[in-house]
Amino acid sequence: MAEQKGGRPVAANQRPTGGDKAFGGKKQFFRRKKMCRFCVDKIDDINYKDVRLLSSFISERGKITPRRISGVCAPHQRRLAESIKQARNIALMPFASSL
Repeated sequence: MAEQKGGRPVAANQRPTGGDKAFGGKKQFFRRKKMCRFCVDKIDDINYKDVRLLSSFISERGKITPRRISGVCAPHQRRLAESIKQARNIALMPFASSL
């Protein structure tokens, strides 16, 4: 049995397993912080008629992409969602994609 400095035997479930060594060998993935596209380009008004811009924030299934994925700040995400919903209501954009 392995012993610590104090001379007491160490239980098997308390022995180091070497798991921390395995983590040290892997390369860390660096993720760049997402910047709001509208803040960077200084776009204040998001127009519901600009379908090309709005369609880049919609998934292939027709859902509005969330902030954590699109990288848009909260005020612009709210305006973006309103514009997408407005464009859907007047049939500029589909509510859902066809399967």
